[in-house]
Amino acid sequence: MTIDLRSDTVTLPTAAMKAAMFNAPLGDDVYGEDASVNALQQYAAELFGMEAALFCPSGTMTNQIALKLHLQPGDEVICDKLAHIYNYEGGGIALNAHASVRLIESLNGKMTAEQIAANINPDDIHYPVTRLVAIENTVNKGGGICYKVADVEPIAKLCREKGLPMHLDGARLFNALVANKEQPRQYGQLFDTVSICLSKGLGAPVGSLLLGSRAHIRKALRIRKAMGGGMRQAGMLAAAGLYALQNHVERLAEDHRRAAIIARHLTACNYVAEILPVETNIVVFKLQPGTYEPAQFSEILKSKGILANPFAGGIRFVTHLDFNDEQLDTLLQVLKVL
Repeated sequence: MTIDLRSDTVTLPTAAMKAAMFNAPLGDDVYGEDASVNALQQYAAELFGMEAALFCPSGTMTNQIALKLHLQPGDEVICDKLAHIYNYEGGGIALNAHASVRLIESLNGKMTAEQIAANINPDDIHYPVTRLVAIENTVNKGGGICYKVADVEPIAKLCREKGLPMHLDGARLFNALVANKEQPRQYGQLFDTVSICLSKGLGAPVGSLLLGSRAHIRKALRIRKAMGGGMRQAGMLAAAGLYALQNHVERLAEDHRRAAIIARHLTACNYVAEILPVETNIVVFKLQPGTYEPAQFSEILKSKGILANPFAGGIRFVTHLDFNDEQLDTLLQVLKVL
């Protein structure tokens, strides 16, 4: 038995999800004629109380589309130094939006309104124009910690006062919603654009959605075309995403429960130096100097049938719908004897 905790992207569609995919009505989405894609986009937009949505192959694409539609060449986006849009999207901010980045160093990736206010550039020709604030929820490199709505509201108030749009990289937003017992519409009211991923904790095989106003999504459609992101009979993928949104959200609490158990177990392991706060389905821990190097620890786990990535100078475990209690027990036994 291989236990794969490298990411929540490794999940396979459930039998019920496969049935939904197999039975999906199809059409040509580039012509706007795929009923399943249209149904997914409408459902997601209504879920967040936003006007429209656009289905794309990946969260990187939805984020990059959003950055390009909000930014002009030479503008600047404010984000945390741990942000996915900065660290893990292939330099896309420079490549696609031709924009500058102002990085904020905050606690585990959660920026505050005060930090953002201090990093908005003055109206001075020597500085790029601050044009956008981008937030990631949950924060991957922060160990999956979450913003709460109450954390975001003062940031949104500041941005409205300064005339700055806000983008949410919500790749694991539903983990935050379940952990905090909050509702999608609360985020739809705060952000101009929202990216949500269907292929992480929600368990769909492919796909992300960009949500926004009708005007934003009209512009996003043109950008997606230029990026090569038009798909034809994409309804089988969209049906998986719709099934995930309708059936796999509340079960995220199980992933959180198992992650918390792993974290508690690690506190008793003498090779663990630090565990980042565990709020959702990600466990990131640092190793004691003189015990193991992250790559070495990862290889030892692999030899025992457990896959985990070296990450942020430590090790990352990500729980998901294909990781069950039997596998959890096996993992804990292995960690105990290392």
